Amino acid sequence: MQMAKVDFSTVLPRFISLYIFSFLNPKDLCAAAQVSWAWKFLTEQDCLWMPKCIRFGWFLPYTPTDNEYGAWKHHYIACVSNLDWPIPREATAMYGTLNEPKREDEELQERQREKCLRKIIWEKIALRKKELFKVRPPWASGTCCSRLLKSKCQPRLSQTVRDRVGLHEALEKQLVLASLEALPKRSNVSGSHSYPLLSKKTWHGVYKNDDSPSYASQLHIILISSRIPAYEIVVDSIKAGIISLVYEHCGLTLESLLYLIEKALDGRKAQSMGIFSEGDSREINLLQGYKIGIKNLLRPEVRDFWEKLGSYVAPEQEGGHVDLFVPLGASEAGIEVLSQLSQLTGTFFTAPTGIATGSYQHILSDWLGRPWEMDPFGIYFSESKLQMWSSLADFLEDTLKSVRKQLSPLFKELRKNISAKIIGQFMFDHMSVANILNNQEIAQALADGLMELSKDNSDKPLEFLSNFLLKKSSKESKDFGEDVILTKCDPKATFDLFMKERNVRQDNPQDAESSLSKNDLNFETLVKLERKLQMDSAGKRTGVVRELLRSERKYVQMLETVREVYAAPLQAALSSNRAILSAANIRIIFSDVLRILSLNRQFLDHLRDRLQEWGPAHGVGEIFLKFGSQLNIYTNFFNNYPVVLKTMEKCRETIPAFRAFLKRHDKTVATKMLSLPELLLHPSRRFEEYINLLYALRLHTPAEHVDRGDLTAAIDQVKNYKRYIDQMKQNIGMRDQLSDIQRIVRGCPTLSEENRYLIRVQDVAQLHCCDEAVSFSLRTYEHTRDLSLFLFNDALLVSSRGTSHTPFERTSKSTYQFIASVALHRLLVEDIPDSKYIRNAFIVQGPKREWICATEAGDDKFLWLSALQRAIKSSLDK
Repeated sequence: MQMAKVDFSTVLPRFISLYIFSFLNPKDLCAAAQVSWAWKFLTEQDCLWMPKCIRFGWFLPYTPTDNEYGAWKHHYIACVSNLDWPIPREATAMYGTLNEPKREDEELQERQREKCLRKIIWEKIALRKKELFKVRPPWASGTCCSRLLKSKCQPRLSQTVRDRVGLHEALEKQLVLASLEALPKRSNVSGSHSYPLLSKKTWHGVYKNDDSPSYASQLHIILISSRIPAYEIVVDSIKAGIISLVYEHCGLTLESLLYLIEKALDGRKAQSMGIFSEGDSREINLLQGYKIGIKNLLRPEVRDFWEKLGSYVAPEQEGGHVDLFVPLGASEAGIEVLSQLSQLTGTFFTAPTGIATGSYQHILSDWLGRPWEMDPFGIYFSESKLQMWSSLADFLEDTLKSVRKQLSPLFKELRKNISAKIIGQFMFDHMSVANILNNQEIAQALADGLMELSKDNSDKPLEFLSNFLLKKSSKESKDFGEDVILTKCDPKATFDLFMKERNVRQDNPQDAESSLSKNDLNFETLVKLERKLQMDSAGKRTGVVRELLRSERKYVQMLETVREVYAAPLQAALSSNRAILSAANIRIIFSDVLRILSLNRQFLDHLRDRLQEWGPAHGVGEIFLKFGSQLNIYTNFFNNYPVVLKTMEKCRETIPAFRAFLKRHDKTVATKMLSLPELLLHPSRRFEEYINLLYALRLHTPAEHVDRGDLTAAIDQVKNYKRYIDQMKQNIGMRDQLSDIQRIVRGCPTLSEENRYLIRVQDVAQLHCCDEAVSFSLRTYEHTRDLSLFLFNDALLVSSRGTSHTPFERTSKSTYQFIASVALHRLLVEDIPDSKYIRNAFIVQGPKREWICATEAGDDKFLWLSALQRAIKSSLDK
């Protein structure tokens, strides 16, 4: 039977209609009176307004006549309009609050000022009401301008009305902000609009102090950022019984991270908490857009995060501590950050003090102010696996990229920390990485022996090789007792053995002959100088200078490798009329890096000359300032770096001789098992090492030292240049990311815009409401299709998601089709409370379309809305 939509007040008896209207509040009754004359007559009846007046004690001073209409309503409005809130001066007179007495002229000025302020406030309120009435449909509630603030019982703002009216930009911004304020907050732990942190069975309250021995029974938790290279190996090295939380570096907010921590702790307090993220000696790269340093530590959002984080850990008096796996203890700024965090939270914060160039071995060094016996990394991790990871992190990351691509789809439904542990264990077992370091040293020794054998042309090769290995072994054993660790001040015995063996191999001049020129007469002098500095016990400042010299020598060796293995043979082939590459291509690929080699050779020579007679009064700041004045050579290299890579790729594809040349020389013993593109990465990484070394050197340089001012100037100089390099990296990474998205999303418009970057991708199900006339709690929905939401810093891209299967294969791949894109400053978001028929749903509304979406899990919904809310607010603030 066909149903007609009619006004209920015209078909129901009047007393039933009045009974329905009696449930409305006064403002809603006034709004309903604007719908029609029939509704106006019903909503102004005295039987509706008299109870509302009597409840406040507002009685009519007369008896209404029989024909008088709306007397109680008019009386209610008159009483409300006369209500007022007392100002501080009036409150003092009424309630006797304590204020200092004022003179008559001061009181008169205050009265005039209050009168002016009150007049301005009422004028703005009146103007605001007029603007809202222009865009508000007559059936909307008087308490808000749309459905956004009371979505549980209010009808939604009509899309057609919004299109027809054409909201003013300022009003549309207010609507967007109102929608963000109406979203559920993490702090709400009850009610339909909350995100319950824990199940009712296990909830004890995160902030609760429980004196029972089982409450904080040595509970340890470690947070691991997905930005850490080869983080799966780090997850696999976590000890049994330690709570691990792997979080996404991109697309999370501080509030979202707190939510994940609370859920992992399950209402308990931790004895210790480790944070394993990117960073340097000055700041912690905790999340995308959140580099925590001394400058932004006291921002309200950041401060609130650390205060709440500290409340999840036992206080310092009970032995609680937070361990930051970032070398903050190696600089003054980092130590100041740790001090501020400890004062802010009342919890002890610690970080490693060691410096390491080209690796993550600083986490295995001494830790600042450690009052307990065990090193922090020993609390959370298996030391052997962590040592292996810290030495080979970059190489493992390159391998794991392909492993993630193959295994991650199979583990899509698992929690991230579980899938990371599985992938890490697979890599650890499959590659036998526990023996990589030993095998690497054995292979290096055999390679050196074979090279000497080829030069000697001995008749007894086995005997010659055995004698060579015996001599090498005895020489390394002798040097072993003299060496010290370069990245630590007071190393532990186990890691001491590991690092000494590696440093002996690095300091042996025979190992560097393949990359350093044989005509370099200063090489032996450099090695002797390093040995002399190693025996020096002047203090930590000498250790930093020693590390600077060692790392600079190693860096120059890598640049020498590019010249000796690649540039020189190609130039020789060109000169002998058997050219592999043209002179123009050789100049494009190698000219800038050879200029860098010349600059750093001079820098190394200046360091050598200064350190020949090194003493407490000497410094290196002046040398760094001279080096920094010539950084335009590096600028040319970084500007031409994309052109260099494209030229190599083009020559590799089009010139077979060059392709064969690279195949012979890439990843050999002479190149330290690196390819030419990998060798060209060293200049960009070196500046981060310079900054860490300069900060560590300034930390151990007294304030009255003559080198103190030069070190500060050198730090600023190198830091500014490092910022330029980071900006170039970021721009290239953004462009590649946007081009990848544009390639996989069919029909996608051009995404390449300046300063645009991806924040988060969320897979959701698009729903359709079967009957919008009923209340939210009774509505039913049907699943229409799958969507993928791509959140950028300035727009939201909506695409449909499908699945493509390949015949005779179990795996599948996702396909995407562009639907729409909406600017964030025009996006409205509304939460749909969980009900019997729907869970984890929300509404995203643009100027012309809206999408009802639902995530698979409640955590995904909260994390997505939190990231979306922050992105919209940032877009509105621009």
